[in-house]
Amino acid sequence: MSAPLSQASRRAFMQRAAQLSLAGLASPWALHLLAMSEAAAQSANDYKALVCVFLYGGNDHINTLPPFDAATHAEYLRVRTSMATARDALAATALVPREPLPGGRQLALAPELAPLKSLFDSQQLGVLLNVGTLMRPTTKAQYNAASVPLPPKLFSHNDQQSVWQSSLPEGSISGWGGRLGDLFMASNERASFTCVNVSGNAVYMSGRQAVQYQVSSNGSVPLQGVRQALFGSSVAQNAMLKLVTAPHSHLMRAEYTRVMSRAIEANDTLSAAMAAAPVLNTAFDTSSPLAMQLRMVARLISVRQALGVKRQVFFVSLGGFDLHDFLVAQHPGLLAQLASALRSFHDATTEMGVSQQVTAFTASDFGRTFSSNGDGSDHGWGSHHFVLGGAVAGGRFHGRNPELALNGPDDVGQGRLLPTTAVDQLAATLARWMGVSDSDIPLVAPNIGEYSQRDLGLFRV
Repeated sequence: MSAPLSQASRRAFMQRAAQLSLAGLASPWALHLLAMSEAAAQSANDYKALVCVFLYGGNDHINTLPPFDAATHAEYLRVRTSMATARDALAATALVPREPLPGGRQLALAPELAPLKSLFDSQQLGVLLNVGTLMRPTTKAQYNAASVPLPPKLFSHNDQQSVWQSSLPEGSISGWGGRLGDLFMASNERASFTCVNVSGNAVYMSGRQAVQYQVSSNGSVPLQGVRQALFGSSVAQNAMLKLVTAPHSHLMRAEYTRVMSRAIEANDTLSAAMAAAPVLNTAFDTSSPLAMQLRMVARLISVRQALGVKRQVFFVSLGGFDLHDFLVAQHPGLLAQLASALRSFHDATTEMGVSQQVTAFTASDFGRTFSSNGDGSDHGWGSHHFVLGGAVAGGRFHGRNPELALNGPDDVGQGRLLPTTAVDQLAATLARWMGVSDSDIPLVAPNIGEYSQRDLGLFRV
């Protein structure tokens, strides 16, 4: 739980809020930014890690979790024709949840996701239905009338990636993974390893204080010329080291020195920890970029004590999901990569004895259209996603199952699903599992105040 703000802090907060209001900037998000600087750090005595698996391009959720009941599958086959998966091919991966869907509806995993079925059956994998970017609960009538705020530039890749990862438009400087990191940095002996990105760069991992630490699938990325000979000369190497770490009175040069010194120290710490990391017996597909990223996450978790961390947020990704064409040819291979990587990662956390303390979830720009363009699908909105881990209330469908019908009650055009669960609700639920106090959840998920349900019930009580 966070400590209450001091009276002085509260007065300072209200003064700055009043100043923003006079400037015309007192949006709820601006107030959240102010509160973030005043909020006390969350305490953590145990270890927990959150892993975002982002599927860039907009995953086709309909072929990922096709309908299996006879009536809905017939409609799916009628609309998608050659793009649909035959019903008999889904029999082995049909899901039997602990609580059946209303109206006799059934869903199946795509055949390529078969490695995940036993995790669903053993209640370690849950399915979150029809989640997407929303500013507030929205009905189809409100959408058609444009009577409520909508996410900016719907169906645009860059914009919806940003809204998914940050709850804000493209150009946002912080994401909800990074804001989680802000709250837990004080619990970590080495704050540099709070937010770790194995996939390059993503706004999801940027906080107001937390800085995403980037590694490759092979580990720490050394600074050229600082921890290796420069032009084959150790003398040049030492000169470079002194140059980039020398103190300076100039503000910008002093900040550069601070950043460089932090990077050098973090590289040395991580390299030493990884050199002594325990050997993982779990096999990962070495030909899969996603599997190698998740293998690195598992290895980083294995050295958590050496790194002195209690809470960590990780980001990995797989691209190639923008399949306007060649969906039948390419989508199955992407799903096979996803299934293999997630299965190996979960098995690795089980091997290490931390499966209860690690939760992975999938995310994507948006879902796809139910309608076919002949060889693929177009940009959609709501989508289905997976939540995986030993603490997950698995074997269940979470959220409301939409009606899969063109021009149906959940279709805003071409079979684009109007989300019935907001990303902010997912962020709030994951934040609560990580240990964020109820009062501080709006700092992570700025739109959560619009929703009566803050916890989606994704975890075992």
